[in-house]
Amino acid sequence: MEHKKTYNAKELKTPKGTLIIEGPISAEKLASYEFHHDLTSFRQPPQQHQALIEIAKLPEGRIIIARHHHTIIGYVTFLYPDPLERWSEGNMENLIELGAIEVIPEFRGYGVGKNLLIVSMMDDAMEDYIIITTEYYWHWDLKGTGLTVWEYRKVMEKMMNAGGLVWYATDDPEICSHPANCLMARIGKRVDQESIQKFDRLRFMNRYMY
Repeated sequence: MEHKKTYNAKELKTPKGTLIIEGPISAEKLASYEFHHDLTSFRQPPQQHQALIEIAKLPEGRIIIARHHHTIIGYVTFLYPDPLERWSEGNMENLIELGAIEVIPEFRGYGVGKNLLIVSMMDDAMEDYIIITTEYYWHWDLKGTGLTVWEYRKVMEKMMNAGGLVWYATDDPEICSHPANCLMARIGKRVDQESIQKFDRLRFMNRYMY
């Protein structure tokens, strides 16, 4: 499968300044920007910046960023699922995962996450993919936001809906380990029936194990 990537961009005006939301961006372009020191959700900022550069080099890897002048203040990643996760077991070329989405605290509450997803889906090539995201409450910044698990889940779901991702049932043990965890997905318009059935089998792998 050919992984086409068409660049898109939009401006987002916020009380803290105008942001450029753009992508998928190349590894070179990504390396040329500053990476904000408050992007700490997944690892230390220099390591996370490097990880995004590596993802951008992958044939299927896509990075959409939000930047204030020359500094990245938010991003979303798309790539093949981790080989250790069940979602990679189908070896599906047209299934990619929204792996991480992060926005610095200073710019939260202005629709940055939502717009990162809107720009991601502006690329027509996304209609060829099943895009999944697995949401686990232990990754959420409950302390920083002051939200309860369920309030945060609502915010996450609303943001994902902006990119066309909706809730899907699954028997994945990690997702089932807490009622706030969830699987969300967006099935592109050009995804064939066989791929959809494969995805359904990945969602329910334990149904015959009684």
